[in-house]
Amino acid sequence: MIQHIPSLYIGNSAFKGRGVYTSAEIQAGDLIEICPVIVCNEEDLPLIHKTRLHDYYFLWGEEEEKCAIALGYGSLYNHSYNPNARYEVDFDEEVIRFYTLSTIKAGGEITVNYNGDWQDQNPVWFDK
Repeated sequence: MIQHIPSLYIGNSAFKGRGVYTSAEIQAGDLIEICPVIVCNEEDLPLIHKTRLHDYYFLWGEEEEKCAIALGYGSLYNHSYNPNARYEVDFDEEVIRFYTLSTIKAGGEITVNYNGDWQDQNPVWFDK
């Protein structure tokens, strides 16, 4: 099973630190990456807020009572309220799948909405 498309790379993102980019065009609806995750239990969730991992975790579980760190490029996609990609969590397989919402040109940064729903315009923690 392919875990990610071969054109992905990490680059510097204006005002955002590092970001995930593609060196080749990706078509709308394409699978970008399947990221295995490291799931942390409920007791770990408050602790993660005291570490640098705070900006890199996903809420996890049906009740969002746990957290998970995505491997691969998963925890490095930057946020946008107008993203060009979305993600789906799979609690059973313990993976996150990333898909394009629109065609992304070569050299383009891949972004997701950190709210989980790519259309959700509610402010995320760093915009509050």
